[in-house]
Amino acid sequence: MKAFLLAAGKGTRLRPVTDRIPKCLVPIRGVPLLAIWLDLCRRNGIDEVLLNLHSHSQSVREFLARSSLEICVRLFEEPVLLGSAGTLRANREWVKSEPSFWVFYADILTNTNLARMAEFHEQNKRLATLGVCPVPDPQRSGIVLLGRGGVVEQFIEKPQHPPANLAFGGIMLARPQLLESIPEKSPADLGHDVLPMLANRMYAHVITEYHRDIGTLESYEAAQSEWPGLS
Repeated sequence: MKAFLLAAGKGTRLRPVTDRIPKCLVPIRGVPLLAIWLDLCRRNGIDEVLLNLHSHSQSVREFLARSSLEICVRLFEEPVLLGSAGTLRANREWVKSEPSFWVFYADILTNTNLARMAEFHEQNKRLATLGVCPVPDPQRSGIVLLGRGGVVEQFIEKPQHPPANLAFGGIMLARPQLLESIPEKSPADLGHDVLPMLANRMYAHVITEYHRDIGTLESYEAAQSEWPGLS
């Protein structure tokens, strides 16, 4: 199975930590976040990962070169950022023959049971399954409103007046047909340009395991004491 690991962001909210290293290499209790992600993928039957790069890309290449990997990592450098959806569109040939593929936001720290989410995805037969969880700051997130059985009836990116606090958690399992919904623009963003248009074509899977966006200094520092590790 294949997965996009979206790691090309500049990590501006994590400065000064990201002044010298990319956010995907920030250490969690001494272990680079990227190493945690690749281990999580390997444990859940993902054998090939596409990692997009932009800021401090050479540091990522050097890390991978000295690592003993049990998973195939394909690098996709973006001199100009394409956006989360733009990266998928640019690499659609890579996944077009897959039954489904994963999309992970690399600034998420999680030990989510991906196998359970994949089983749920196969049962529901919709275009995509979004991993969701409650958040304390819904104005900064993509908020989902759910209908019967967990169908996503509405997706609202960073609403000024959030109608709920259940948010997209940066984990998605999608069928290749989703790529047809990505607009021909650059950059193109999943939260702004794609997911709001797919109401009633997606399901939500509630994440009950440890899950934290470490994109800010406050959240990153909290993760150092909270992280339970991969189960």
